[in-house]
Amino acid sequence: MTTAESASEPSQAGKFDLAALLAERGAERYELHDRYLNPQLPRMLHTIGFDKVYERAEGAHFWDAEGNDHLDMLAGFGVMGLGRHHPVVRKALHDVLDLSLADLTRFDCQPLPGLLAERLLVHSPHLDRVFFGNSGTEAVEGALKFARYATGRPRVLYCDHAFHGLTTGALSVNGESGFRDGFAPLLPDTAVPLGDLDALERELRKGDVAALIVEPIQGKGVHEAPPGYLRAAQDLLHRHKALLIADEVQTGLGRTGDFYAYQHEEGVEPDLVCVAKALSGGYVPVGATLGKDWIFRKVFSSMDRVLVHSASFGANAQAMAAGLAVLSVMEDEQIVAHVRGVGDLLRTRLAALTDRYELLADVRGRGLMIGIEFGRPRSLKLRSRWAMLQAARKGLFAQMVVVPLLQRHRILTQVSGDHLEVIKLIPPLIVDEGDVDRFVGAFTAVMDDAHEGGLIWDFGRTLVKQAVANR
Repeated sequence: MTTAESASEPSQAGKFDLAALLAERGAERYELHDRYLNPQLPRMLHTIGFDKVYERAEGAHFWDAEGNDHLDMLAGFGVMGLGRHHPVVRKALHDVLDLSLADLTRFDCQPLPGLLAERLLVHSPHLDRVFFGNSGTEAVEGALKFARYATGRPRVLYCDHAFHGLTTGALSVNGESGFRDGFAPLLPDTAVPLGDLDALERELRKGDVAALIVEPIQGKGVHEAPPGYLRAAQDLLHRHKALLIADEVQTGLGRTGDFYAYQHEEGVEPDLVCVAKALSGGYVPVGATLGKDWIFRKVFSSMDRVLVHSASFGANAQAMAAGLAVLSVMEDEQIVAHVRGVGDLLRTRLAALTDRYELLADVRGRGLMIGIEFGRPRSLKLRSRWAMLQAARKGLFAQMVVVPLLQRHRILTQVSGDHLEVIKLIPPLIVDEGDVDRFVGAFTAVMDDAHEGGLIWDFGRTLVKQAVANR
């Protein structure tokens, strides 16, 4: 075909119009999920009134079909660390596509993975090497495999109530039975209470432990490891020739006011560290397992073992470009220092409300990872209503708070876990004092309503009926 003939033909790109497709079929979003994906998701969203239609987003905010602004205090479960559509990350992705790189040939060494590993290790000076996968659970899977191979031992310890992912290996170190039930047999792993050094040592004495994997701050319930625990656990593990794995998938990259959450405790140097979520810039899935040189050299011990652990889309150019852009923004905009300041402000203002509201039991966390816990009130009238909810299903009061925050105040939050009376705040790391004012004002209004016996309790009765019907 001549150049003139090819020019007269419609281009392949012209046959697909994404904007037109969304304009034509976008209104079917909930029906499409119900028909082809997880049918319980649209059912749940319809039930609690979260079945919104969001049309665009920027930074820490998104807008619904009516043009109403919503404040995001969830950040896509932590993925949107820099908010949505950060211009630097967006430009990096346009640039990498325009370069038409020879990506994923599998038999060369592209520069972007090495450059991103180099930048990550600047923030992890005691670590030496990085393996790139595609998600947080993949980063955990890699760490589990590396620890077992490097030590020659089968068992990995984890903490009660931990969440490390939902693939089979990561599920083996997941501390919640609701996720594990029905998927046995899993790997030979054992739970120990977070902060219990005696329990840890008892397991280590058995001589078959490869590692302890731990979230420095657990996502479920927002429980922080007690002061000194990580360092003492590290010493115990090394004395018994086992490894410390820090799961920083949610807590890493500035979330807690340090680059990693384990850095809040002096002398803690995990043997393996898992990161993901915010490294993606909210665009391209990426996970990373960072580790010490001797561990990597043991796993990849010869040319015969060069692909003994690999990922088909691992280290792809788009993910690497997004990660490099994220780290650049974090440094240029001093994100970690910003998180420390605005996180302290938000937590302090919320903690001051515990004396005002008897239903508010505790406010805890670090940086912009904050848990708001509710508890049994003192007054008889509120106590009877609380008891009604608890008898139906623990966690309903927290859901009663989350729903009006969205429906009345257009603020998206989440209950921290099943059967927990805890709301977890993990907003984009770029939220500002105006966003703090907006959240605290809305939360105060909802809590005033709850203590005055307002409309929130009508919704509570609806949740009770649904909880009883689902038993």
